[in-house]
Amino acid sequence: MTRPVPIGDYRKKVFGLSQNVVYLGVVSFLTDVSSEMIFTLLPLFLSNVLGATTLIIGFIEGVAETTASLLKFFSGWLSDKLGKRRELAVIGYGLSALTKPFMYIASTWGLVLGIRFTDRLGKGIRSAPRDALIADSASVQERGKAFGFHRAMDTSGAAIGLTCSAVIVLILQQNSVVLVNDTYKLLVVIGVIPAILALFVFFFIRDVVKAPQMRSDSEIRTIEYGRDKNAKADVTSLNTRFKVFLVIMFIFTLGNSSDAFLILRAQNTGNSVLHILLMLIMFNIVYALVSIPAGIISDKVGRRRIIILGWIIYVLTYLGFALVSASWQVWLLFAVYGAYYGLAEGVARAFVADLVPEERRGTAFGLFHSTVGLTLLPASLIAGWLWQTISPASAFYFGAAMALVAMIGLLVLVRE
Repeated sequence: MTRPVPIGDYRKKVFGLSQNVVYLGVVSFLTDVSSEMIFTLLPLFLSNVLGATTLIIGFIEGVAETTASLLKFFSGWLSDKLGKRRELAVIGYGLSALTKPFMYIASTWGLVLGIRFTDRLGKGIRSAPRDALIADSASVQERGKAFGFHRAMDTSGAAIGLTCSAVIVLILQQNSVVLVNDTYKLLVVIGVIPAILALFVFFFIRDVVKAPQMRSDSEIRTIEYGRDKNAKADVTSLNTRFKVFLVIMFIFTLGNSSDAFLILRAQNTGNSVLHILLMLIMFNIVYALVSIPAGIISDKVGRRRIIILGWIIYVLTYLGFALVSASWQVWLLFAVYGAYYGLAEGVARAFVADLVPEERRGTAFGLFHSTVGLTLLPASLIAGWLWQTISPASAFYFGAAMALVAMIGLLVLVRE
């Protein structure tokens, strides 16, 4: 059991950010090094090594994300009730780290489904408490910057993990279009190491106890807008703006299927495994470079404008994936897709924190992550069915259309 951060010390700065924010960024950095090495090429492992169809791949990704998402609300609510955000995050990261080595022996898609599900179960436990702890550890004036930093660290880890994967693929199979089983097994062995190291960083992270008098005027207005003074941390007491935003996120995510389909699209246009990894490295570099400036700008001009800009780029990118006809065009699309992520991902989480009072953040982030995660099953199944029965392009047309509807909804229905 760890002690909470003393009032007055919880925002002690490291590189201009709260210690908690920085160390949680390191945890995400190491975890993403691991996850990208092990799971980024999973669609190719399923397709090339195990012979799974796109419908099965969509089913695996959708079930893993969706079923695990049922825990995201509960873990967020529990972190509000117990005030133990750190402990729940440790359990979640630990479960994922202990699951990853089993990919080494995966020989059927059913076993992959079980491993992937358990890994996402860990994410379901940790995501809401971690994001709530980040919000607790940053003032409202620097909240966008804090989430932008976390996204940048997360994505930088992904870039490093993908770079390691690219080197291994280059050495073992060079420009082969098909992923080889022995190559994937080596990626698993090396990828487990940073996941274990990430757990040790939690020795430097503490829960935050925040006195009422330390709330800013903006935070007090959020509390008064969203709740009665004696209301409990439940779903019904969360304010209307937040609920409308959840509906809009549902619409957006219904067309935002697993990124596994982007990887399959890249291979579908003739790119080798090595080239796909290099594209993903570029995507994550752009993502990381955009995240912090986007967060800082959102602190000044508002979150909604930045999210809408990101969604405009998403629509154009998905239309591009639908119309792509040459392998070189996929490189440009992955770079632009990184800009979308950098603009929208961290800022959307900061927006959630803006819309609810502090003591409801765990519950709110749990609902946010659950809404996104639960929608991934129908989204991935729809994309897999469209790809298999109509054409690969149809899956991306559908995603662009849903994003356009969500963008209009955010513009019309949700105010800052």
